[in-house]
Amino acid sequence: LEAGALVLADGGVCCIDEFDCTRESDRTAIHEAMEQQTISVAKAGLVCKLNTRCSVVAACNPKGKFDPEEDIAVNVALAAPLLSRFDLLLLLIDNESEARDRRVCSHVLDADSAKACAR
Repeated sequence: LEAGALVLADGGVCCIDEFDCTRESDRTAIHEAMEQQTISVAKAGLVCKLNTRCSVVAACNPKGKFDPEEDIAVNVALAAPLLSRFDLLLLLIDNESEARDRRVCSHVLDADSAKACAR
């Protein structure tokens, strides 16, 4: 029996990137873990309950272009009951602006050049 990320994070924090790309079976297990703070595992005729008392920080992308008129569950294609297990939903929205993108790009490249020159 091998412990998964949520079991290993018991008492701490589990960070999940690309949460929208997880399999449906994994989402179901994560939902159980967030709701009951345990995961049930059946192996070789034995059923074990493993503790998953941890905070979950998950990041995901919208399916397609983000639509501010739609519900968050529709935008990220995740079930509302699973999303309701999160205490905080933070949206980072990139409003398209070529001028702002150029300023950010220049800043990043200038900062990188300054680091290279300092070495």
